[in-house]
Amino acid sequence: MAARPKLHYPNGRGRMESVRWVLAAAGVEISSNSEFLFSGNHLLFQQVPMVEIDGMKLVQTRCILHYIAEKHHLFGKDLKERTLIDMYVEGTLDLLELLIMHPFLKPEDQQKEVVNMAQKAIIRYFPVFEKVLRNHGQNFLVGNQLSLADVILLQTILALEEKIPNILSAFPFLQVNRMVYWKTAEPGSKKKPPPDEIYVRTVYNIFMP
Repeated sequence: MAARPKLHYPNGRGRMESVRWVLAAAGVEISSNSEFLFSGNHLLFQQVPMVEIDGMKLVQTRCILHYIAEKHHLFGKDLKERTLIDMYVEGTLDLLELLIMHPFLKPEDQQKEVVNMAQKAIIRYFPVFEKVLRNHGQNFLVGNQLSLADVILLQTILALEEKIPNILSAFPFLQVNRMVYWKTAEPGSKKKPPPDEIYVRTVYNIFMP
């Protein structure tokens, strides 16, 4: 039996959360390590996330996501589908990055950034996916099965809903498909809680000593 992938990252969401979600959607059990080995040759580029999987130590979030998605049939059936999935993922990750960085802003800037995220989601990103779903006629963004694009979109929607509960009010197709994605991906207990002061302080102590 193959060893479980081992995830090296602080005990919180950050850039590893997308990896956790994709592994959960693939039904893969994981182990985690929050003790980092920045000395020696343990981390290529001295960076996390790092995932030990199939005898490799992978870094760079997009590389990790692509490998897992390809391995577990979440990356389309041909080059055209993979390219569409990759395009949708890249766009969604741009929005998700704002959520990842939000806890590290000064308190007086956090509420302004919530407004900024809401505007970008409603004006720039969600209309794209609403149109894709409406025109595609399927429950998923690409093809007729769950893909990496759906998983990352679900993760981002749910994280935004924690801050803006009615964020999908003007997007009926996304509302319907959010439930489809949730049922199919079933991240359940794999989902880390929202970042708190302890997580923020831990990240600062590790990366900004």
